[in-house]
Amino acid sequence: MAAVAAYTYGEHSVVFVGTRSGHLKKIRVDGVPPPSQNALLYETVPVSEGSPILRDMVFSPDYRFIYLLSDKQVIRVPVESCGQYRSCGACLGSGDPHCGWCVLHNKCSRQEECEKWSEPRRFTSELSHCVELSVTPNNISVTTSDVQLTLRVRNVPDLKAGVTCSFDDLTESEGALLPRGQVLCVSPSLRDVPTLTQRHGDKRVVKLYLKSKETGRKFASTDFVFYNCSVLQSCLSCVSSLYHCHWCKYRHVCTNNVAECSFQEGIVGNTEGCPQVIPTNDILVPAGVVRPITLRARNLPQPQSGQKNYECVFSIQGRSQRVPAVRFNSSCIQCQNTSYWYDGDDVGDLPVDFSVVWDGDFFIDKPASMKALLYKCSAQRESCGLCLKADPSFDCGWCLTERKCLLKQHCSSSELNWMHLGRRNVRCTHPRITKIRPLTGPKEGGTRVTISGENLGQHVREITHVRVAGVRCNPVPLEYISAEKIVCDMEESLLPNPPGGPVELCIGDCSSEYRTQSHQSYSFVTPVFIKVRPDRGPVSGGTRLTVSGRQLDAGSSVTLFLGQGECHFIRRSGQYVVCVAPASSSGPGPTAVKLFIDKAEVTNSEVAYHYSEDPTVSKIEPDWSIFNGSTPLTVTGSNLLTIQEPRVRAKYGGFETTNACRVFNDSVMTCSAPGIVYMKRGIPESSQRPDEFGFILDNVQSLRTLNSTPFTYYPNPHFEPLGNSGILEVKPGSPIILKGRNLIPPVSGNARLNYTVLIGETVCLLTVSESQLLCDSPDLTGKQRVTILVGGLEFSPGTLHIFSDSALSLPAIIGIGAGGGVLLIAIIAVLIAYKRKTRDADLTLKRLQLQMDNLESRVALECKEAFAELQTDIQELTNDMDGVKIPFLEYKTYTMRVMFPGIEEHPLLKELDSPANVEKALRLFSQLLHNKVFLLTFIHTLEAQRSFSMRDRGNVASLLMGALQGRMEYATVVLKQLLADLIEKNLENRNHPKLLLRRTESVAEKMLTNWFTFLLHRFLKECAGEPLFMLYCAIKQQMEKGPIDTITGEARYSLSEDKLIRQQIDYKQLTLNCVPPGGEPGSEIPVKVLNCDTVTQVKNKLLDAVHKSIPFSQRPQAEDMDLEWRQGRLTRVILQDEDVTTKIESDWKRLNSLAHYQVSDGSLVALVQKQVSAYNIANSFTFTRSLSRYESLLRTSSSPDSLRSRAPMITPDQESGTKLWHLVKNHEHSDQREGDRGSKMVSEIYLTRLLATKGTLQKFVDDLFETVFSTAHRGSALPLAIKYMFDFLDEQADRRQISDPDVRHTWKSNCLPLRFWVNVIKNPQFVFDIHKSSITDACLSVVAQTFMDSCSTSEHRLGKDSPSNKLLYAKDIPNYKNWVERYYRDIAKMPAISDQDMDAYLVEQSRLHANEFNTLSALSELYFYVNKYKEEILTSLDRDVYCRKHKLRQKLEQAINLMSGSS
Repeated sequence: MAAVAAYTYGEHSVVFVGTRSGHLKKIRVDGVPPPSQNALLYETVPVSEGSPILRDMVFSPDYRFIYLLSDKQVIRVPVESCGQYRSCGACLGSGDPHCGWCVLHNKCSRQEECEKWSEPRRFTSELSHCVELSVTPNNISVTTSDVQLTLRVRNVPDLKAGVTCSFDDLTESEGALLPRGQVLCVSPSLRDVPTLTQRHGDKRVVKLYLKSKETGRKFASTDFVFYNCSVLQSCLSCVSSLYHCHWCKYRHVCTNNVAECSFQEGIVGNTEGCPQVIPTNDILVPAGVVRPITLRARNLPQPQSGQKNYECVFSIQGRSQRVPAVRFNSSCIQCQNTSYWYDGDDVGDLPVDFSVVWDGDFFIDKPASMKALLYKCSAQRESCGLCLKADPSFDCGWCLTERKCLLKQHCSSSELNWMHLGRRNVRCTHPRITKIRPLTGPKEGGTRVTISGENLGQHVREITHVRVAGVRCNPVPLEYISAEKIVCDMEESLLPNPPGGPVELCIGDCSSEYRTQSHQSYSFVTPVFIKVRPDRGPVSGGTRLTVSGRQLDAGSSVTLFLGQGECHFIRRSGQYVVCVAPASSSGPGPTAVKLFIDKAEVTNSEVAYHYSEDPTVSKIEPDWSIFNGSTPLTVTGSNLLTIQEPRVRAKYGGFETTNACRVFNDSVMTCSAPGIVYMKRGIPESSQRPDEFGFILDNVQSLRTLNSTPFTYYPNPHFEPLGNSGILEVKPGSPIILKGRNLIPPVSGNARLNYTVLIGETVCLLTVSESQLLCDSPDLTGKQRVTILVGGLEFSPGTLHIFSDSALSLPAIIGIGAGGGVLLIAIIAVLIAYKRKTRDADLTLKRLQLQMDNLESRVALECKEAFAELQTDIQELTNDMDGVKIPFLEYKTYTMRVMFPGIEEHPLLKELDSPANVEKALRLFSQLLHNKVFLLTFIHTLEAQRSFSMRDRGNVASLLMGALQGRMEYATVVLKQLLADLIEKNLENRNHPKLLLRRTESVAEKMLTNWFTFLLHRFLKECAGEPLFMLYCAIKQQMEKGPIDTITGEARYSLSEDKLIRQQIDYKQLTLNCVPPGGEPGSEIPVKVLNCDTVTQVKNKLLDAVHKSIPFSQRPQAEDMDLEWRQGRLTRVILQDEDVTTKIESDWKRLNSLAHYQVSDGSLVALVQKQVSAYNIANSFTFTRSLSRYESLLRTSSSPDSLRSRAPMITPDQESGTKLWHLVKNHEHSDQREGDRGSKMVSEIYLTRLLATKGTLQKFVDDLFETVFSTAHRGSALPLAIKYMFDFLDEQADRRQISDPDVRHTWKSNCLPLRFWVNVIKNPQFVFDIHKSSITDACLSVVAQTFMDSCSTSEHRLGKDSPSNKLLYAKDIPNYKNWVERYYRDIAKMPAISDQDMDAYLVEQSRLHANEFNTLSALSELYFYVNKYKEEILTSLDRDVYCRKHKLRQKLEQAINLMSGSS
């Protein structure tokens, strides 16, 4: 304790205690006995780690802060930190007297910081008054929706402002308040349930929150479970579920709805009724033997008509073997006669997993541990003894004629030749000894000999005779291993010099068939030792001794004694024994050495070991180091030479470190100080004392911790960089100042840190001060690295740039004088040289100009050649498409893709199945929507709600256009009014007028997009669709002419710099002759591919060629087809992206290409239906999963600005640990990647490719832009909708006196090109039935960006950092801008369209597409927003005079009541 301060808060005294370790302890003191419980330490705050808190602590005047003082700083700490507690329990359980729980704000705070704290239950300080919430029911099935839930909430204030219920922030609904603290909520609809339960197994526990409308905060929560029975795939798991799940055994599904079961008798509700295989004893199956397997079972269902019979499926070494099975009755099934086999003889028996299935893949439950045991008698049983050791239930025996372990039926004349333990007195003949150890031992005996071999008896009692070199050896029963190993103890030899010899043994009797002897011989030896090193050590022991001699590896055991103490054995060989000396029991002095090998005692009176006094340490100099240690220490003491490997140790914060010492003589040794490890955050700036400091001197415990030493650690030195950039320019011999801190620890005495400074490889002379090192630089020049070495640390503050500045010596002065004499000559020479240089410079300039012209010519030539080649390809494509329509999507699909992108099966396309009252309510709602005032009020009210998101605005706009498809003239009136209101709002908010219609921030803007989508469909089909489709085909064909990386989406030919392959890829074009699916010989189609294409890329190109006149959605997909390479009449190879031949280098796996398979030009290939195999299934799953990550990344966005972010990083496959690559490996680090990609210094070859691609596609881009920006083109007149909407915008500008032509231009650009054309250009799949790849998407995004720039009025200032796509079309954009301005002028000059003519046109459009969408479904979807914002809409209707007059509120309430009557 270093400092104390206190004050009174409420009924408590709060004490603040500062500690020496830099912490502030907060203590609550209550005046309530007993004294042992009236003080509570409730919080410890780290303030200044390692620095003590000084005595002066002061409160701020309002007592909200306390000021503390350490050695180097003043710290302000709040007296409370209530905000750190996130729950009521944590807050009130903390013990902090300042803190209480603010209920409706769901926060821990002071009382005065809680709004309306004085109201009942708004603020609580008692743990028992925390809010409690429960729900009934607390679980429902995912197939059940709109269930009424009753929530009971306790300890809450008045909730009259209302509450909402939310499930994990995923769905939210209104809560109805009931008496007695109850709230009614509705569970999520079926539309929202999938988002709650996907990928969560059979259940998901979510938090059900109550949210206060008053504060907008969640204030109570409880767990709620959504369970999914259908996820459970077995009967036992289904009926064992904690929830209401039932098993339909004839359908093999788990459901919570028993009505879904086909047969009532097939419903299973408990484990007793489940079909299951009953566990039995081991199911033994001999390999290669044909036999049935009978299994006991329970409740086996009888397959019904059309259902397949039973099968047994065995999984043997990765192979699946299916065996027909017969169901005898509900409790017995038999796998029919079949043989089973496993490869190899590495194991004698193999547990095999199996399952019983019926109707193809309906599994019968069985215990996971229940397996069949497949065995081979002969495997791992090469001898008779091992054969007879086999499990008796295997029925294996030794066949004498075959000399193999076999089943009885496989042995000829088995009654005579087959040995089995079932017979009496069975013994294996011809025992054999393969190894004995040890091979030497003393004649005194006691040696334990291990004899290994085969056929060494079945029981130890059969070992009747064992002699080792003629000496009896007694078997040890506990170490005997049947048939394989005998262990025996030698008796003493009675001969004075016994000879050696082999091992002899008999099994049963000693007849020739049961007698054997070893090939190895056993010898008797006499071990001796002659010296001990070292010959002295400390009394405490721990010295490692080496006893040298001869024959010291004899026998089976060795024990060495020093006096009465046993030396701890380490290892031995024939020449030495190593052990660790024990502590002396008799103090210092000589001690006899005695060695026992088995029962032989070995002594030597001339050899003794001397115990000496334990070493002592009297002084350590210096008594300090730095945190890193490694500074030299000099240790003075006594008897230090007796220690072999002395070490110094330090322990700090629970971590021990050591360092080595070196002994000079008996009284002096030097050590390197051990460092200390500081594990907390922030290394302390002050000195630290270790918890323990001492020496490891063999086993001397008294010196491990020296309590008397004041050893101290100081912070490590730290050096600042040289200069601002780490480079310092100096002259030779100039002093170099190296600044830093902690350079001299604040200690007394003469000891200092030993610094070494290297300039390059040269040491410089040093002067050391507290904050800098002064170094005299050596006589060097050039760049030299500075290195500072101290205490095991190495610093490199930077590099010196030493440059010579020669002084003027006498020879130099003479030289200058002489130089002045020739100055005139030099000037004349310079003039002559200048003239020559000028001429050379002109030649160089001309040469550079010629190189630039050559480069430009090369680019132009490449563009020209690529353009000519593409023209040929496009011409061929055009010729092939004669008579084939462009694959336009039908009107319904086209409009749905624009209105609801990414949603294929929208409710607008389905019939609404609803009760009569719901249909009546929706028709009443439809009438209201056809009231202009109601509809405008409805939209404005929704847009005023903060929770009405951008997604909601787009959804409502699309639903409204779908619902009003039959009355386009009315929809147009509403749209015009909404746009007028939007313009007015924009001007009132003083936003820049050019921002109007820029982003989809209102219902009106999305409605405008949909309005143009409806009305420009015919213009797309008759006029603009063709150049757009041709541009798409040109991009696709141009991209596919060069390599495309299937992983990253990068290509050799690209308009996008971010999608450009930045490596040289070697490739060759091949022409493959493709046999189409189901095609006859002779129907081959030649298709151009690249040898670097992956198999999937080749399949796609082949499918494009074979099915070029068929829309994409009607073609077979590449993943459903196999590519078959036909070589000759018989050889057919299935090519795959990944197979067993796939190359793996390090952790990179490269996808297979045609070059990988060495497919040659002119090869015959065929597209065939996918072949199903085990490898295909596993491989397809792995590859598809790996590739899906990249595809999803590549398709997330179409914006040019996001192209860089969409380049996927290759991530390792989670199972194989490898990363896929095709043509290029992605950079390992994103910053490196980004630096490469962001560079504008693109090499000539890359610029050439961008320019070549741009030049090749130029005609198609021009054709599209010319078509879009023409008032009359290809015989089609300008669509009325464009003229009508542009006139409307001009009228609005006139009405608001906006005369700036740039504003009008921008409004029109934002209205049509930005809102419609850019969307269509970037997403041609909205218009055509095609597939858009990532590289095509990237190129179309560049075209779309160019289209947007062409419509802009602002000048684009281009520089070296401008995006490449803007630089690419920089010269074209001014021309395109002229087209846009001319287009807008021409439209303005056209005669105005009357409202009557426009209405007639709109009525005709409504008639043509009247039945495309289901109006009731659209109304039902719109009603969701009525239900969600019911009160706000009703309030808005009340405020409007027209609505009150026509009772629109009552009509809406009528519709609401009709709808609620159905729920």
